[in-house]
Amino acid sequence: MLAMMFTACGSSEKNSEDTFKVGMEANYAPFNWTQVNDSNDGVPIKGNAEYAGGYDVEIAKKIAEGLGKELEIVKVEWDGLVPALTSGKIDAIIGGMSPTAERKKTIDFSDNYYKSDLVMVVKKGGNYEKASKLSDFSGAKITAQLNTFHYTVIDQISGVNKEIASDNFSAMRVALESGMIDGYVSERPEGVSATAANEKFAMVEFTDGFKTSDEDTAIAVGVAKDSELTEQINKVISGISLEEQQNIMDTAIKNQPAAQ
Repeated sequence: MLAMMFTACGSSEKNSEDTFKVGMEANYAPFNWTQVNDSNDGVPIKGNAEYAGGYDVEIAKKIAEGLGKELEIVKVEWDGLVPALTSGKIDAIIGGMSPTAERKKTIDFSDNYYKSDLVMVVKKGGNYEKASKLSDFSGAKITAQLNTFHYTVIDQISGVNKEIASDNFSAMRVALESGMIDGYVSERPEGVSATAANEKFAMVEFTDGFKTSDEDTAIAVGVAKDSELTEQINKVISGISLEEQQNIMDTAIKNQPAAQ
């Protein structure tokens, strides 16, 4: 019996060492989403019968392969991602997270694995569909996701009605369709996703838009402070060309669940 116990403990430790545990919302298409089966090479989500898909999942696969480990997806609410990383529940955050100065106080980041522009998602045929600059949204009811820089840049719009931040993009889409808001700030992939999923939506790409920094519009892998994974992950990312990144994103937008 003792021998069996020791064997079991050893096996558990080995499995842990051979696993790359990645945290994400699985609710931020096309970066990451939840699906009911393994279509389009979806990855099982730990602890339930669902699967994760999306751009982040494909990047996570490549990194796990480069590390020589088995990928394990852990579904975590946005606000819980950093605590999950610092507590050791996950090994990395690959969830559409920007390497901001504030976050760098708590965790480290890899090199960028994606970079995107900010857009506004609005109602098709509404007052703001033809907007092209920030000043066009003076008086509009605008929001963005909670605890993201998307919400802070709303202050750059003179005369805007800044609404309460939303927990997720699904809630913002519902609020937009119902008329509770006039628009919400997002990165371009979410804008493409929203308009593809709902013909009542339109995406505004600015000619005179938000002032942002590279750390805001870039996406990187979050890792624990002084983690040896940083260098290893950077090596994998360096082998993914910008063209390949765009191809992966285009495929993710095409494959995302229509209900997202």
